[in-house]
Amino acid sequence: MIVAADVGGTFTDLVAVTDQGITTGKTPTTVDQSEGVALGLDDLRSGHTADAFIHGTTVATNALLERAGATTALITDAGFEDVIEIGRQDRPSLYDAFDDRPPPLVQRRHRLGIDSGQDAAPVLPDGIEALAIVLVDGHADREREQGVGRAIRDSHPGLPISLSSEVAPEFREFERTSTSVLNAYLTPITSAYLERLDDAIVGAGRANSLSVMRSSGGLMAVPDAARLPVAVLLSGPAGGVVAAEAVARRLDLDSVISFDMGGTSTDVCRIDERGIDVTYERDIDGYACRMPSVGIHTVGAGGGSIAWVDPGGALRVGPQSAGAIPGPAAYGHGGTKPTVTDANVILGRLDPGMVLGESVRLDVEAARRAITAVAHEAGLDAVQAAVGTTRIAEEIMAGAVRTVSVEQGADPRSSHLMAFGGAGGLHAVAVARSLGMRGVIVPVHAGVFSALGLVLSAPRAESVEAVHVREDDATLLASAIERVRRASIAELASAGHDATEVAVLVDARYVGQSHEIAVPYVHGEAYTDLSDRFHAAHIAMRGYERRSDPVELVAVRCVATGTPPATIDDVVAPQPVEHPITRRPVLDSTGSVLDASVVRREGLSIGSVVDGPVVIEEANATTWVEPGCQATVLGDGSIEVSW
Repeated sequence: MIVAADVGGTFTDLVAVTDQGITTGKTPTTVDQSEGVALGLDDLRSGHTADAFIHGTTVATNALLERAGATTALITDAGFEDVIEIGRQDRPSLYDAFDDRPPPLVQRRHRLGIDSGQDAAPVLPDGIEALAIVLVDGHADREREQGVGRAIRDSHPGLPISLSSEVAPEFREFERTSTSVLNAYLTPITSAYLERLDDAIVGAGRANSLSVMRSSGGLMAVPDAARLPVAVLLSGPAGGVVAAEAVARRLDLDSVISFDMGGTSTDVCRIDERGIDVTYERDIDGYACRMPSVGIHTVGAGGGSIAWVDPGGALRVGPQSAGAIPGPAAYGHGGTKPTVTDANVILGRLDPGMVLGESVRLDVEAARRAITAVAHEAGLDAVQAAVGTTRIAEEIMAGAVRTVSVEQGADPRSSHLMAFGGAGGLHAVAVARSLGMRGVIVPVHAGVFSALGLVLSAPRAESVEAVHVREDDATLLASAIERVRRASIAELASAGHDATEVAVLVDARYVGQSHEIAVPYVHGEAYTDLSDRFHAAHIAMRGYERRSDPVELVAVRCVATGTPPATIDDVVAPQPVEHPITRRPVLDSTGSVLDASVVRREGLSIGSVVDGPVVIEEANATTWVEPGCQATVLGDGSIEVSW
């Protein structure tokens, strides 16, 4: 028995894989995530001890968003104390004078400078709960940082310390400082949570082992995640991307864009014939983070996103969310603010008698009161407000799809949109049609798809080393590659896994550029071959190439992966169970009333075809198929919507 839990802002999704098949569950997310996870696991394991438990968590993300991390100090070289605040010259919004960077996570009085060559520890201020040590040359001279760290540990035993040479050993002092400070800031709360979870899961005999999903789409051991919380900032969403790639490969689709719409946000990611897009530089809530992560773009448009009216009288949606507590008004937990879920209830796309997460029964009248209130404020009727809420949310999500496709040199019209999450199927068809995409794929177990992706993820270890290599000194590359290979394989072995695949990438750029592109490296290939691969990647991403310019390498990366707990072959289409087809009125995107068919997904067999308008319901998700569209059940149980 392999069990996985993905904690979202509203619900915690669970999947159990056994020899008898797959069992799913959904439970409301608790304030202390470990409590809801343990309860959900008990419901699935039926008294048996799971062989392995895999977790996708938002603890680190929530701590950052809520600014609930540790009081952190920073030790750096004298004169560089303000690098973290100065940052780069780029601005969040070039023409918006009121859009500022978020404040540094380390107060000015907690930034301590030491003289060059000094490795003695300065006196730390009182009340410090975590420390980041970031020396300017820490990526190249690790010994000095380690020396300062040892001195601090001698005088402050038990204090969590993040060394930049261990967290992000790359050049660029601002990004390295920001990442290391992020790690220090998040370590106490993340490590405490994982310790409680480990006690509740392994210590209590619920499972024999516990692994955590990392942002880059692989599994890591609990001690590693506790030490490196910046590696799990996108833990949950990464699971859905892994599962989306597996389904795309099984369906022989060259290009898909994953579309994960949950209660709080929507996450999208492009997957092409090369695999999942992994980025090595991104901002997390405005803070630079140099950790590998799947190339997810997130927007604040989920089922719980709140509809509101701006000072100009325009209807808006998100990014504020009703969350799990109190949740949308329709959940009947005291929520009064109108949300996308409430709009779908008013439009008839959600069954008024539906029970969500096995415990939440929809309250139609509460949803109507909430939508009516915002309608009056906007000068609309309730139906217009409900339609407007869904259409605005869909346009926000379409913008997210453009971000991971058009803005990266890819045409969304060549891709399918793979929709999952509790609300993904309700809006995917409208989003895909507006962008002229090939169609929509709604996979099996769509409502808990990110949790399913956790059990399909392989153990993963990653290492990086800064280099400065051009063609005339390319011999230096081999030794750097060997070091990162050994480091990745050793980290995987320390967690009890053998490396079944080892991949090497290099960060390449034209000499003088300020940004790099990570391209694969093939063992023993000539530098010219590597340069050709970089030229091709550059024209695909940036729209041009300069083959006459020399190419330099600034970092070497290695990714070692083991054997995943389960594979996509373990996910089979459930046997159809006969269900009657019913009908109910559903409002379309113009507010017109349609006589729509309502079918249960488990009542559809492979090869079944249904024409829109139709609502396809299943235990943890609903799919709305618009008029003029056709839904076909594919060989693996996935539903393809075409038009």
